[in-house]
Amino acid sequence: MNILIAGDSEVALHLAELLSGENHDVTLVAPGRDFLKLIESHSDLLTMVGDSTSIQVLKNADVRRTELVISAHLDGRLNLLTALLAKRLGAKKCIAKVNEPEYLTDECKEHYKDMGVDYLVSPEKIAAKEIANLLSNTAAAEIFDFTEHKLSLMLVKLEKDAPVVGKTLNEVAREHEQYDFRAVSIHRKGKTIIPKGDDVFHAEDLAYVITKPKGIDHLLELSGKKMFEINNVMIVGGGAVGSQAAAALESKFNIKLFEVDPERANELSDSLNSTLVINGDARNINLLESESIGSMDAFVAVTNNSETNILTCLLAKRFGVKKTIALVENIDFIDISQSVGIDTIINKKLATASYIIRFTMTASVISTKCLTSVDAEVFEFMTTEGSPITKKPIKKLRFPRQAIIGGVIRDNQGYIAHGDMQIRAGDKVVVFALPEAFHDVDKMFKSR
Repeated sequence: MNILIAGDSEVALHLAELLSGENHDVTLVAPGRDFLKLIESHSDLLTMVGDSTSIQVLKNADVRRTELVISAHLDGRLNLLTALLAKRLGAKKCIAKVNEPEYLTDECKEHYKDMGVDYLVSPEKIAAKEIANLLSNTAAAEIFDFTEHKLSLMLVKLEKDAPVVGKTLNEVAREHEQYDFRAVSIHRKGKTIIPKGDDVFHAEDLAYVITKPKGIDHLLELSGKKMFEINNVMIVGGGAVGSQAAAALESKFNIKLFEVDPERANELSDSLNSTLVINGDARNINLLESESIGSMDAFVAVTNNSETNILTCLLAKRFGVKKTIALVENIDFIDISQSVGIDTIINKKLATASYIIRFTMTASVISTKCLTSVDAEVFEFMTTEGSPITKKPIKKLRFPRQAIIGGVIRDNQGYIAHGDMQIRAGDKVVVFALPEAFHDVDKMFKSR
């Protein structure tokens, strides 16, 4: 696919690296040469210095032959203008990244769609929604639902005393014949494994599991986890993510929100209904104690500084907080953050990629999820008549080795995949895949 990415944000850089590594023809247009140097040395994508709101620059980038334009400047207005111009000049599909809440209303989305912007994506809104979802599923480090909760993807960290530790997948399956879940990935010491029947679960493994709703309690029991009730939540950082998370959660929980900037703290006090806004630095241990951090059930750190978020989450753990969530924008910090005890990591670049990557597939993709802990993706495909995936039972398919089918949703019911299952046209199929398998997985679901 011919893809044009415009912008000088970290999101633009991450998308350019990700998509160019998936055999797409990617052109990155950015206003400064220094930004482009960050990627030119280790990527074969085409780069151009220029203003993406210039018609001539877009023409030079051959925008009329472009199948997908993604505008990801820091300024949402530049992204909207870039997308509008690109569509007028012949681009087939245009996506604009926006942070400003006024652009994200249903009315605004309809107006921009009428003018040619196919989709608006807000990393901050996606991250806030993910936080809200995680606080309703307290034992999971990550969770993602497919087709009205018929199947879910959960990330659980195996405790040392978990019943599955030291057992193979085959042994677990034999002992729990009616199990309603399937492990699709194990992340261990920085490496990702697509598990086979003879692979053994180890303590501290991060296991991604596809589960049916009635299998969640059993899954948590086998992983050594327990659900717990959340009433009190402390949020650090009153930016776009923190404020949107507080707005979404304040009707369910007692929220305290720390914001270090006094002017911003006043704005939040006026805009939020029942959230207690505290003007102060959450790195101050005495201040945390005075605000009863020990009585918190969950702690969410979403400032613009990854180190601050990691540090304050570790402080919260020290005070006995059961659930900690940190916004970590440096992908290199994710593994170490989880290894030191932070329960869940959120990354806006990965969250945005989850939304966008479905538009690069030729098969019909309902939803996608870029996983935080591993360099991998989960896809929910809609199968069509004549696609290779429908030709044989799963065990006889030449399915890519670096991918695995986790579950199938058929007739509004979720099923865990097994070797004898025959996928049919109209099924929704959940697939876990490493990047090197994306292209081959896509072909399995493409109509012939």
